[in-house]
Formats: sequence, C-alpha cells, structure tokens
Amino acid sequence: MIGVALKGLLGRKLRATLTAFAIVLGVAMISGALVLTDTLGKSFDGIYNESYKATDAVISSKVAINTDEGTEAPAFSAAVLDEVEKLPGVRLAQGSVEDEARIVDAQGNPIGKADEGVAIGVDPDADQALNPIQLVAGAWPADGEIAIDSTTARREQFEVGDTVGSFGEGPVTDYTISGLVRFGEEGSLGSTTISVFDLTTAQRLFDKEGKLDVIRVGAEDGVSEEELAGQITPLLSDTTQVKTATAQAAADSEDTQQGLNFIKYFLLGFGGIALFVGSFVIANTLAITVAQRMRELATLRTLGASRHQVLGSVLLESLVIGLVGSILGLFLGLAIALALTALLEATGVDLPSSGLVFSPRTIVVSLAVGTLVAVLASLRPAFRATRVEPIAAVREGAVMPVSRFARYAVPTSAIVGALALALFSYGVFGSGLEIKVRILSLVLGVLFMFVAVAMVASRVVRPLAYVLGAPAARFGGSAGMLARQNAVRNPARTASTAAAVMIGLALITFVAVIGQGFKSSFSDAVNRLFIADYSVSAGADAEALTNKAAKAAAQAPGVLEVSELRSGEAKVGRDTVFVTGVDANVTRVVAIDWASGSRSVPAQLGSDGVFLTKRYADDHDLAVGSLLTVQMPTGKTLELNVDGIIDPPKGGSPFGDISVSMGTFDASFADHANDLTLLNLEGGPSDENTAALEKSLAAFPAAKVETREEFKSSRTEPISEALKILYALLGLSIIVSLFGVINTLVLSVFERTRELGMLRAIGMTRRQVRRMIRHESVVTALIGATLGIVVGLFLAVVTTTAVSQYGIVFAVPYGTLLVFVCVAILAGMLAAILPARRASKLNVLEALQHE
Repeated sequence: MIGVALKGLLGRKLRATLTAFAIVLGVAMISGALVLTDTLGKSFDGIYNESYKATDAVISSKVAINTDEGTEAPAFSAAVLDEVEKLPGVRLAQGSVEDEARIVDAQGNPIGKADEGVAIGVDPDADQALNPIQLVAGAWPADGEIAIDSTTARREQFEVGDTVGSFGEGPVTDYTISGLVRFGEEGSLGSTTISVFDLTTAQRLFDKEGKLDVIRVGAEDGVSEEELAGQITPLLSDTTQVKTATAQAAADSEDTQQGLNFIKYFLLGFGGIALFVGSFVIANTLAITVAQRMRELATLRTLGASRHQVLGSVLLESLVIGLVGSILGLFLGLAIALALTALLEATGVDLPSSGLVFSPRTIVVSLAVGTLVAVLASLRPAFRATRVEPIAAVREGAVMPVSRFARYAVPTSAIVGALALALFSYGVFGSGLEIKVRILSLVLGVLFMFVAVAMVASRVVRPLAYVLGAPAARFGGSAGMLARQNAVRNPARTASTAAAVMIGLALITFVAVIGQGFKSSFSDAVNRLFIADYSVSAGADAEALTNKAAKAAAQAPGVLEVSELRSGEAKVGRDTVFVTGVDANVTRVVAIDWASGSRSVPAQLGSDGVFLTKRYADDHDLAVGSLLTVQMPTGKTLELNVDGIIDPPKGGSPFGDISVSMGTFDASFADHANDLTLLNLEGGPSDENTAALEKSLAAFPAAKVETREEFKSSRTEPISEALKILYALLGLSIIVSLFGVINTLVLSVFERTRELGMLRAIGMTRRQVRRMIRHESVVTALIGATLGIVVGLFLAVVTTTAVSQYGIVFAVPYGTLLVFVCVAILAGMLAAILPARRASKLNVLEALQHE
C-alpha cells in the first residue's frame, strides 16, 4: 500500500504540488520568524557581552519602584565613584554619563531616528581600559569637542577636525570632531550613532552636574565578580544598584528578548493563521480526491486491502505532502528572514552585522508543525475512504457513502458556535485575567467560530450563490448560468472551498473595523479637547521632546499662552498609574470637562494637589477631598489631596490617571521632557504664525509644529501604517486560500470531463468554457468573502462593545470593505486561470469517452 500511495502521488503531481503550497507559506512564516528573531537576538547578545567584556561589576541607576512600561532612572552622585575606588577589591573604576543625543548632517537634519543616538560622557584623562568605546582615530574629546563613531563619519563624510552639530537636552550646538570611535570589536551599533563628550560637557548637556549614570568596575586579581559586587552593595542608595558584569549583560539581553519575543509571536501568529487556512485546503482537496478515487479504493478493497491499509494510504499521502511542503517552507523562511532584514534596513534600521542563525529548533519546529497540520487535516477524508465498500468497484454511478454524523451537523455547529462565543467573550470581557489566558481564550474562540461557520456553510451556499451569481447569469450568458449552477451542484465542496477564503477575509475585516474605530474615536477626542492653535512635539512615533524647546517656542512673536504636559509612571499601592504634570495654562489650550471641580483647579494644585480621571476615581471610590498616597520613581512617597475630577472623552486624552502640578512632577521624576507643548498665538493658525514658530525652534530639529488637523493626521497615520502591515500579513491566508480554489476547480474540471466534452460537442466555445470556470471561481470567492465579512463584523461588534469604555467605537470602513470585495473578485479570477485553460484545452472526443 505504501507503493500504491506514492505512485498515486506521482501520478497526480499538479494536485499534490498545489496542495503542498497550502503548507509552504505557513511554515515559511514560522521559519522566517524564528530565524529572524534568533539572528537579532544573537546580534544584540554580542553587543551586550562586548559592552561588559573588560568589566567585572556595573553600578547603575534604578527607579525605586517597578512600573509596567519602565521609567527613566535618576542619575546618582559622582561621589560614589570616589568611595568605590577606595575598596580593597577594586583594581579600576570608571564613571560615565550615558544618555541620548543625535548628530545633524551637513544640511542640519537629524541623522537617524529619535531613539537612535547614544551619547556618552567620559573623562578623557582617565584610564579607558573598561570603556567599550574604543578610539580608532584622533583623540578623546575635550571641552567644545566631540568624538563620533567611524561608521557615521564614513557614511556622512565627516573627518577629524570637521565641525558637526549635535543636540540632546538642548538646542543644536556645534562641536569640533576630535576623534573617531567604534564599539568594541563590533565597530558599530547598527543604525545607532555614537557621540562621545568629555564628562563635564555631558553632565552640563544633560543636566547631570556632579552625577553619573554608570560606573564600570574592574576587580583585583583573585577577586570574583560576586565578591566585588558584595563589597560595593553597602555603598549604594535605593536608586542605585550593582550587578556583576555577567548578570548585567544577561539583564540587558532579557529586556531585548522581550521585545524580540513580541515580534516572534506576532509573526508566528500569522504563520499559524496561514496553516489553519491550509488545513481547510488540504482537507477539501483530499476529500474530493477520495471521492474521485472511489472505484480505485474499492478495487483495492476487493483485492484484499483492509480498512487500516486504506486509511494508512491516505494518511501517507498527506504525510508526504506535509513533509515536502514543510521542507520547502523551511528554506523559504530563510528568504523571508533575509527579506525582512533588508526591509528593516531599507526603512533606516541598520542592524548589527551577524550571520543568519539557523538553529536545530527552527528545523524541528517547522517540519513538525507543517507535517502535523497536514496529517490532522487528512483524518476526516482518510476515515471516509475506509468506508468505501468493495462492491463500489463494479457498481455503476456509485457515490461516497454519507457520513453517519452528517445529520448532526447543525446541532454540532450550534454547540461549537456557542462554545466559540463563550471563549471569545471570556477573553474580551473577563476581568483580572493574565494576558496569556486572555490571548488563548480569544484565539480558541475565533478558531472554533470559524469551524462552526464552516460546518453550516453548505446550508447557505445555495441562496448566496443565487444572489452573488446573479450578475454572471444576467450578463454572462449561458456560461454564467452554468457557472452559478455548478457552484451549488456540490454545496459541501463549495462551502469548504469558500471557508478557506472566509477565514482570511474575516480577520482582515475585523482588523479594518477595529482600526477604523481607533481612528474615529481618536479624531473625535482631538476635536473635543484640542482648542490650542498649535502643538509642538517630537512627532507621533518619537519620544518626548526636551522642555527647552517649549521655552524657545514661547519666544516666538505673537505667542499668548504656552502650556507644557509631561508624563511618567508611579505606583498607588500595587497598581501602576500614569501620571501627568500640568501647568496653570492647561485649561487655555485643552477643553477639560470637569465632573467635580472647575477650570481653576490646575492653577491651584500646589505641591500636594491632584486631579483624577473619572474612571480612575470611580474604580477606586475617590472623590474631591480624598487622600491619595503615591510612590514616585525617585523613592518619594507623596500624600496628595484630590482637588478635582475630569471626564475625558473615551477616545483618549493627554491626561493620565492622576495629574499633578509641574513642580511636583519635576521633583518626582528624572525625565522632564514634554509629551506636548500647546500654544495659542495672536490670529490663530496661519502661515505667518507657523513660520514664526518654526523659526524660533530652528535650533531644535526634532521639534515638529502642528495645527490641530495636522496633529490629528500625524497621530492616526501610524494606525494606517500598522493596518497595511496587518493586511499584508493576513494576505498570506488569502494566497493560501487561492490554492484551495485552484485545487477545487482543477479537480472539478477532471470530474466533469465528460460533461465539458458534451458542452463542447453541442457548440460551447473554448472562450465560453474559460468564462464559465472563471465565473464559478468568482462566485466561490464571493461566497467566502461574504461569510468572512459577516463573521469579521460580528467579532468587531463583540470586541468594541467590550472595550467601549476605552474609547474604541464600532465604525465600518465601507470603502475598505468594498476594496476587499474587489480583491475577492480579483482573487477568484486569478485562481481560475489554470483550471480554465485546462478545461478549454480538453479534446472533445477523448472527453466524451472519459469514465
């Protein structure tokens, strides 16, 4: 039977190839995700190991509390360095300031992205043996000088002795390039620029006079890393920590791995979706194949093959298809990893140099997952094959026996659908759930929902085909009418094929509606809140902007009011809270709805006042006059009085859970950069006022001046970009489903060979045959698109209802959905090309003689 199965595959090479492609793309995404993240992980691990290669212990800043997103740690006193140098186990200690600064090119434009500029302040007269930054040309910088990395110098054609502009916490300042540096043996940090200042300049530049961010410590001979760290620990405060070099490298690597894990699981999720769609394609293809091979299977039974042998034969076919598809997908994943790397570099993300990591785990996971999906998808067709009786070999017109479970399809679908809805609702509405439990519940709910819809899809194929095939029947002549009839000839087959299309369209529709909901709710919130004439910020996808830019903007002619908003995270009990720092002018630039209190509250907050959002106050039973204890990152614990409660729109606002005065904020947080600076000018927004603001901010090239409409557009643009990425990734499932449509049509053409020969014999032209197949393919794709859009809208309704309190509204992007329908029509036409050509080339006489 093994030989029979393998010969059968070789005899149906096209069919097997198309079926294998249902596995290839999904496995390729899985393989590519693992290769890409493993490669990036190795690159960054190399950077961290290089950073602490000559070091035994690292002293650094830390926040006094642990928050969800992380808060900038305050610098510590430089006096710690003097104390450390006196310890008996210390051979060498080197202190430095480490922050962010960017270099500008010859045209005055910042080089790289907002978070791609590392600034280091070092003592040029100290021993640099522990410094991972190595001097390769020139000298270490003195006052008024800068050393930059050799990679940037080569790319921008800078040389030692040239003048270059750089900015960090202040305006652009010109420095003389004293030398060129590199990072350890790596040479560079990818696309990140390196700026080295003398220690005094760096402390002044980043408002850290008399302070340090890091001390690298080398141990005396015979002193271990752990012993050295133990000697240092008693010298440190609550906002300072010491780790061994090994532990520090591991901690830095762990932080990076968390970000890489998000990328990995994100890509693996789309690979899983493609494989899920592929399982429908495989199951449908094998089901049709088994039905068409019924006489062959019956003959094998007559010759003595047992049910188990027939079962094994079909499973072996799927095993071979799955294994071959997985192998192809495994190596296609390498190409995807290379393509993604090239894409990142093309968008300005210059990654550290490292070869691709092709680990054994990637091979095992890719081959195992792809093969397992193929085998599981074949179980139902395989068991149906075992029910073919030997008598079918000689019975004319024998058909596959109906499954004994067929009559339970509708109630089973209802049960599965109810379970799907319960799981999905639990994942969306459930409170206090761990993120893993929530995601698992949502994924299982969606998968079961697709299965439930697929189980009853055959019941709606006939009415849908009648409606969606009406244009073909009306304008396509006899070919269109026959196409519509062919679509409903075998409703189960059409439904199974359409189900593969449905899954991709449902997910794309869901993403489109949620994305439109985000944009609509955000735009509404901006329209309600933004009453300023202008905003100044670092842009939608950048970090906060130095507050010195706000002072520069305030000097522009015609400025009436300036208000700055800053943010950070603190702790109330065990909960992380988002804290906003506001000034007295905030009510002049932001329209605040007060549930309790008045617009005079921000100006009266003082050092112990706070106002809350209504949702936070309601959740914690707080009212005006309540006392709130807040733990700040600097270690301070503040007792704050609730002076007011605001009711911001659900689409978002610039205010966190709690808002304090700017003075209180600056005393409690190390980072004093502004999220937003809002301004009112005489005459309101105009070309003249815009030019005046931009001129006043010329020394701050990262600053972006925007009107309300520009602000709204720039903040919703990242959502649109994210949607495009999601559409592209979900498009893989559409591509997989196309192979399902192609397979079904190819097999259908083979099954209807005699019928097609008869149609040709009575006058149907080759062109009409191609048109008939094309119409049938489009109708099938439209059935899948209709089911997918309906399911996607249903999922979006449930989700937006659950999270409406967070500002996401249900908004249907009608134009986008129309595009999806057009894409489905185009996909149907593309899927019909090969089957239509095969059908039109049938020899009429041979077709009439076909059995």
